[in-house]
Amino acid sequence: MKTILIPTLLAYLVVLPARAAADSQTISQAELVRRTQQLLDAFAPGDRRPWALYLADDAMFFDEQGRSMDKGAFLADLQPLPPGFSGSIKAEAATARFAAGVAVLSYDSDETETVFGQKLHARYHMTDTWVFRDSLWKIIASQTLRYYEDPAKGNVSGSQLNDYVGTYELAPGHTLIVTQQAGKLYAQRGTGRPVELLPESPDLFFRAGVEGRRLFHRDASGRVDLLIDRRNNEDLIWMRLR
Repeated sequence: MKTILIPTLLAYLVVLPARAAADSQTISQAELVRRTQQLLDAFAPGDRRPWALYLADDAMFFDEQGRSMDKGAFLADLQPLPPGFSGSIKAEAATARFAAGVAVLSYDSDETETVFGQKLHARYHMTDTWVFRDSLWKIIASQTLRYYEDPAKGNVSGSQLNDYVGTYELAPGHTLIVTQQAGKLYAQRGTGRPVELLPESPDLFFRAGVEGRRLFHRDASGRVDLLIDRRNNEDLIWMRLR
């Protein structure tokens, strides 16, 4: 997961031991969070030392991009942020579960990034499984998911919204009715409730809290002839009936 923390001089002066001291056979949630924050702080400078220390040699790491990496691949992928990038990642809302020799920590990672003066924000959910082996607690598996965030809302004139009003058909008997009410666009599938379509840009809409887009396609004459329901780059095509 990309991070954005530019370490202070003090952070560089903290040197991890070449060999970790033996851990206790039990570990607390607070200690897991402390170690986790140390790992998150290491992303931006590309500091591999804490990850090399806390990742088991046979660890499995799954990032928010869907990549599966072993320890070697993950460490090779960990690089410092380029010039002009800075920020921080904070572990929040952590919960832990424990069994004999196993600890599972689930938490949110709140990322704030500055890219040449422009601020960005992202939230992830991470779950790490720690195991106690050879007197040390190490991560055997880690998975990262990114929380979905709605895109920025754009503006489309009321007169242009009229272009989209109509009935669209996915298959015989399966229709979607698009209406305009008080300058807002709504889509109603069958007997379901109307859902507002929020404009991202002309002809491109989204639903609040729902991943995917609704794209209105125009024919050569400029008339809207299709509604494209785009889900993770897969399209469902609704033909306009009227």
